[in-house]
Amino acid sequence: MSQPADPAAAPAACPVAVSERDRDAVLHAVSSAVLAVTRHLSVREVLQVIVRSAARLLDAKYAALGVPDDDGAFAEFVAEGISDEQWKAIGPTPRQHGMLGAMLREGAPVRLADIRKDPRFEWWPKAHPILKDFLGVPIMDGGTVLGIIFLSNKRTPGGFDDADEELLTLFAAHAAIAITNARLYERGRELTVIEERTRMARELHDAVSQKLFSLRLTARAAAALARTDPERAAETIDRVERMAGEALTELRAVIVELRPPELDRHGLVDSLRKQVALLDRLHPMKVAFTVEGEPPGDRDSAPDSAPDRARDLAPEIEVAVLRVAQEALHNAVRHARAARIDVRLAHEEAGLVLEVSDDGAGFDSSGPDGAGVHGLGLPSMSDRAQAVGGRLSVSSAPGRGTTVRLEVPA
Repeated sequence: MSQPADPAAAPAACPVAVSERDRDAVLHAVSSAVLAVTRHLSVREVLQVIVRSAARLLDAKYAALGVPDDDGAFAEFVAEGISDEQWKAIGPTPRQHGMLGAMLREGAPVRLADIRKDPRFEWWPKAHPILKDFLGVPIMDGGTVLGIIFLSNKRTPGGFDDADEELLTLFAAHAAIAITNARLYERGRELTVIEERTRMARELHDAVSQKLFSLRLTARAAAALARTDPERAAETIDRVERMAGEALTELRAVIVELRPPELDRHGLVDSLRKQVALLDRLHPMKVAFTVEGEPPGDRDSAPDSAPDRARDLAPEIEVAVLRVAQEALHNAVRHARAARIDVRLAHEEAGLVLEVSDDGAGFDSSGPDGAGVHGLGLPSMSDRAQAVGGRLSVSSAPGRGTTVRLEVPA
């Protein structure tokens, strides 16, 4: 005798012909995730694009995607429809329990009229939004579950239907490709970073450390000659000075090539934001950061996303912009005697613009070389700008503050 159907469960999926328009919508949504990979976004950012696209595709209020780890939790878990404040109130990332765990184990789609009435449902944290109608699909790579994507609270009355399930299943199949490619890109980038740092370490050893070793021996010789042959000692000290200058030049050349590790972890915008936040905490003046506009690549794929990324930039441009910002901030904090420092990063039609402005003492920049500019690292900042095809300008006047502006063409 068959068991009575669970009244909370939606009817079992049956073959439904997905319309050509729906397939086009899926391909358009997935293309956002694929483009996210080509713009060098992290795996987590690609997951966020996938979730946002799925929520739009099926008109769901809430959407989430979880990638499991090997410890009963989720290596990545992103959601759409929940604010940062709600996330903080909800608490830690969910474990692989309840419906999420069941979907990972069973590897099959789940569609319910009310998730709370399913026996696999367990509990939510107190601040968790109330979910009712539910549609979840595994993201598969062959026989391996890469993750699960689920939607809830469909805005259109009636909940999710057979066509929605088939559409999300089709979307998940394409999303698996985007996730796999993002992982491969990230691993390749990590290997590139490791290789580059190994090369830099070798250069430091071969060039700078050997130079410093010779410098130490020469300094010892000068010390030994100081009492017996002052003239030769003076010549040896001159040689020490020249060797120290050469070592410093070589060390600077190596440092300039090093990519700051924070760029690989956080990207340019978040690295700048963290730098500004740190200075704002450590110093009495107000230090603020703003981002304006969107990278050209983001305008079509995520029109309502916050313009908080600059991941379409080449790595060498990210390094140049970050280093110029750090140098300009260092100067303003140490020398400007300012009450406020503003860092502005703008994506404009002509390209990327960085401005670091302060309301401090300023200086006379009208002279042939800009009196007051020397010692502020302007040659270094200018070199960095020119190396990436950009232009650096400094405007200042006594009592009117200073603005350092870097323009990098699109």
